[in-house]
Amino acid sequence: MDYQQAGVDIEAGRSFVKTIKDNVESTYRPGVLGGLGGFGGCFEIPAGYRQPVLISGTDGVGTKLKIAHQTDQHHTVGIDLVAMCVNDILTSGAEPLFFLDYLATGKLEPEQLAQVVAGIVEGCKQSGCALLGGETAEMPGFYQAGEYDLAGFCVGIVEKSEILDGSQVQVGDVAIALPSSGVHSNGFSLVRKIIEMNQLSWDDKPAEFQGKTLGEVFLTPTQVYVQAIQAALKVNMEIHGMAHITGGGLPENLPRCLQANQSMAIDPSTWEIPTLFQWLQTMGDVPQAAMWDTFNMGVGYVVIVPAPKAAENVAWFKAQGIAAWQVGTVVAGQGEVLGLQ
Repeated sequence: MDYQQAGVDIEAGRSFVKTIKDNVESTYRPGVLGGLGGFGGCFEIPAGYRQPVLISGTDGVGTKLKIAHQTDQHHTVGIDLVAMCVNDILTSGAEPLFFLDYLATGKLEPEQLAQVVAGIVEGCKQSGCALLGGETAEMPGFYQAGEYDLAGFCVGIVEKSEILDGSQVQVGDVAIALPSSGVHSNGFSLVRKIIEMNQLSWDDKPAEFQGKTLGEVFLTPTQVYVQAIQAALKVNMEIHGMAHITGGGLPENLPRCLQANQSMAIDPSTWEIPTLFQWLQTMGDVPQAAMWDTFNMGVGYVVIVPAPKAAENVAWFKAQGIAAWQVGTVVAGQGEVLGLQ
């Protein structure tokens, strides 16, 4: 018996690396040293920093992957993977430099996984970071045939004096919301349960979604906010704090960018909850509090700025073609998010 008879095709793995090589290298930016295939990826710290600090983050896509498996659509989850990582480190004021991925599967299916990598490449291009390397593991007996899991790792850079850590946020500051593109990559255990409970298929086209299948709606990739925020930082927008709205929604994520003696008062009347979330709440009979605690509810990212600059900053985002609105205010408190009913 050899390794192939045990379920691992070494030659298929080598061929897969060759297939994706050009696509991966299309993400390279100044700082990348060497090429794909070494034991480690090398990246040179950009010049011009006085006290450069590296900011790192890691994440996955979660059970959203189940939808990709069941619909055989794999080109968007790679964007999700990158977005979940780069949006996180962005909240510190960091510019993403490079990304690495870990892809594990029961049986290496080159066409399927090439779609996944193409999505990762697209996410890296949207965020301006290099896909510096990765690992593909074939694990028969651990994953079902046709299934895979993803993890991502991102490193960014920021000047030490410019790190956003919550200490800059002041009572009276205003929170500006940037919209999500959908559910993003959190809450999918509940999403899948609602679909199952209603005996729906990912191919179904509810009237609310204007001809799109449920698979298309829920595989919409996570919005990447890097270009918008980096542009805002480059024009010296006075940003005191930022939050990426992921698992736990606004109640869990907003306090992460505040000081210990602060809370956030949110005004839900400032935006219309997208149809997608209204549909989920109705179909699943989900309590309102559980919706806020599970989903982003249409707010994907929050920027905290001084009150006198809030209207000007909203206008700047809109001038760049980015929807934005004033969603709340920092108040004295103990880390609560107020106003969500």
